[in-house]
Amino acid sequence: MSAKINNDVVTEKDTLVKISNVKKYFPVKGGILRRPINFVKAVDDVSFTVQKGETLGVVGESGCGKSTLGRVVLNLLPSTSGHIHFKDEEITDKSTRQMRPLRKEMQMIFQDPFSSLNTKMSVRELIEEPLIVQSNFSKEERREKVEHMVEKVGLRIADLVKYPHEFSGGQRQRISIARALILEPSFIVCDEPVSALDMSIQAQVLNLMKDLQEEFNLTYLFISHDLNVVNHMSDRVAVMYLGRIVEIASNESIYEDPLHPYSQILLQSIPTVSEENQDKATLSGELPSPLDPPSGCAFRTRCPFAHDLCKEVRPELREIKEGHYAACHLYNEDNEKAFTKQGEIE
Repeated sequence: MSAKINNDVVTEKDTLVKISNVKKYFPVKGGILRRPINFVKAVDDVSFTVQKGETLGVVGESGCGKSTLGRVVLNLLPSTSGHIHFKDEEITDKSTRQMRPLRKEMQMIFQDPFSSLNTKMSVRELIEEPLIVQSNFSKEERREKVEHMVEKVGLRIADLVKYPHEFSGGQRQRISIARALILEPSFIVCDEPVSALDMSIQAQVLNLMKDLQEEFNLTYLFISHDLNVVNHMSDRVAVMYLGRIVEIASNESIYEDPLHPYSQILLQSIPTVSEENQDKATLSGELPSPLDPPSGCAFRTRCPFAHDLCKEVRPELREIKEGHYAACHLYNEDNEKAFTKQGEIE
């Protein structure tokens, strides 16, 4: 599929990351012999591309598989099936040793900066460590790079002798960002990078990440449950539900005209200052277990538009409008609505 960045159509040659039919199932073992008796379908047949220089936001409820997807994309977790390409090179089955040269290009920023940083290492040691492992720079070159990077993320050179516990949450995340950027990667997976921070600090860190993206020509896969954060950061947005991508489109298209009922409900849940009484869809029922997802459409048990067809056939992700993809039987072959809210054929 193609996308648009800064109003320019991008093609396959602009694709940095390509995910095709990726699944990640975790076995659930039981019995005396501890054999697999079921599987948690954390990521269930997901496909998308990430273009060079863009931010693809992945949004959904907690437990939908977002974080697992991010780790699978980087091959930190092996996929159960499917294909992952980075710069036209398939990395799906590469071993840890084979992935090592690519780690300079692919980095991750984690949700909790305190747990992701070694508290026994100084800031200088934390940021310098990737250079020691992945490069042949001299000690003086490493020193210059570390000091340059720590200033880029808004910290002082004097902070390099301190330890993580001496910093606030926002400052620790700046250290994590510096550590991720020190090898000059082209692709970064950001896994809920500001969710552990105070609201007053979130905007500062997000703006820093946008500035660094422009300066270093970075590509982000930005994972979050916060729709406002995704709206601020993303060029395109993928909406995820129970391990599946149910909608993907440009930021503007998703937020102005969401097509999938789940996306509509998520967006209507964003607090607004308007007091107008609107006819909003409601999210009924409980989130199904990924151990036993519903047949057909995974969202059908909570969907106000659910129809008999939704029980029988899993909808494919297809283009409903130009550049706007949704996996929903609500739209017929002519991309017009096929069902009423009560599930009757119009």
